[in-house]
Amino acid sequence: MITTIKHTTIPFKNQDRALKFYTEKLGFKVAVDASFGDQRWIELKLPESETCVVLFNSDDQKEMLGKFSNVVFSCKDVKATTKQLKSKGVEIVKGPIEESWGTFSIFKDSEGNQFCLSSTYTISRK
Repeated sequence: MITTIKHTTIPFKNQDRALKFYTEKLGFKVAVDASFGDQRWIELKLPESETCVVLFNSDDQKEMLGKFSNVVFSCKDVKATTKQLKSKGVEIVKGPIEESWGTFSIFKDSEGNQFCLSSTYTISRK
């Protein structure tokens, strides 16, 4: 059976600029940087996760560039992490906002893609 999500791809305009943003501002580490045909395949990992994000463009992804992504990043403290990202020059679009299900903010990457940053609380169901 399925055990994990291996990776998700993130579209970009400029791969080197995106790589710099994800490593220097968000703290990702390069796991793979290899040739892939006439392109470059770059897998990035976070210290506490097995899931990778991949900086690779396919023709199908071009229309997704600069839009809101379905990828949601998580952290232990959204308020502190949002403040830290902002201090590194990351554009915060919204938040942090507290909701009954958790706290979230929305940020943009170097390519204009928007992502949610979230921490969740355990919601009791009655």
